[in-house]
Amino acid sequence: MDTRSPEATRTEAERHVTALYQAHALSLARLALLMLGDSAAAQDVVQDAFLGLYRRWDKLADLGAAPAYLRSSVLNGCRTMLKQRSRVPFRAAEELLESAEAALIHTEEQRAVLAAVQRLPARQREALVLRYYLDMTEDQAAQAMGVSRGTVKSATSRAVAAVGRMLKEES
Repeated sequence: MDTRSPEATRTEAERHVTALYQAHALSLARLALLMLGDSAAAQDVVQDAFLGLYRRWDKLADLGAAPAYLRSSVLNGCRTMLKQRSRVPFRAAEELLESAEAALIHTEEQRAVLAAVQRLPARQREALVLRYYLDMTEDQAAQAMGVSRGTVKSATSRAVAAVGRMLKEES
């Protein structure tokens, strides 16, 4: 039985979730932006993920699992949002990327690649972003997506081929 007071538990949750927010919010917002193409929606998904973690903090068995929980929550939030609305036209990712990456996004080739990635089916886009943007292994991406390793491999392969075709067509 937990002998800590509810206030002590809330204070601990606030401290941990705040530290996680400072460490992971920007990268999760970038992930959501790449998935959704809409910075306001991306921010909403990330905020919902952190709020969900805070609400369920006392049920989290392993504190080390919190970043994975947040990443899964963001991906699930993106999936839900994509299902709820018609496809939103891609808006330039530099809206949110306020760092060294922002300088790189400005070339035409990179914009073309981002636009092509945005046109991919959701599962392919998700696999591609997790594997190459977040540099996850196939096993990590499979766990985050809730699918098998083989599904990640095939979705990634199809995504790379589709982006290549789209870029070739535009040339």
